[in-house]
Order: sequence, then C-alpha cells, then structure tokens
Amino acid sequence: MKISVDRNVVEITPESAQEKASLDTLWKIIIDCYGNNKKLVPMGHYVPGINDFARFNIEGVEGGTTVYSADKTAPKDDTYYCSICNKYMKVNAGGAVPLCCGRDMEGLE
Repeated sequence: MKISVDRNVVEITPESAQEKASLDTLWKIIIDCYGNNKKLVPMGHYVPGINDFARFNIEGVEGGTTVYSADKTAPKDDTYYCSICNKYMKVNAGGAVPLCCGRDMEGLE
C-alpha cells in the first residue's frame, strides 16, 4: 500500500486486490451518507525500525469482546491498562487479567 502525505491530506493507494478490498471496507465503515463520518484515532505509538505497523482506532465503532488470560488472575482489586493503546479496565481481586493488543494488561497499583 502506498501512502502519501501533502500537508493535511493523506492519500492511500492500494497495490493489490486484497489491499483494494481492505481500503473499500475501511471507506464504508468511516463514511456515512448522513454526515456522521468516523475519525481514525492513533493508538499507541509508531517508531520506524521498531514497529512494523501503525495502529488506529475507528472512533464511534464498538470494539470486539474483551478476552481474558486463562492463567493469570488479579491479586487485588486494581485498574489494569494497556500501555500500547491506553485502554483501562477495572478488575476485582481473583478476576482474570484482560488481554489487549496481544498481551496481558498491566496493573496500575
């Protein structure tokens, strides 16, 4: 996929059939004929050479169900957070630790 930036305009050019289909899906999710267009909000961070991708949240679109760790439980009532996307969740003592962005969320203590 080719991405070009000219001041406040971003142009995305798909370079394969799969990328065309993905861009079409993204377009249909973000654009609303009635004027309630969605925004892409950056999640976490992107550092060239360290990250292979940049991640964005589509504002106003519900996420999937929360997945929890099968073997890790909270030792006490605590708020857990994801240092990648800044999501926060309250977990009671003995409750399963939530997973986010591919790993266990961390307790704030």
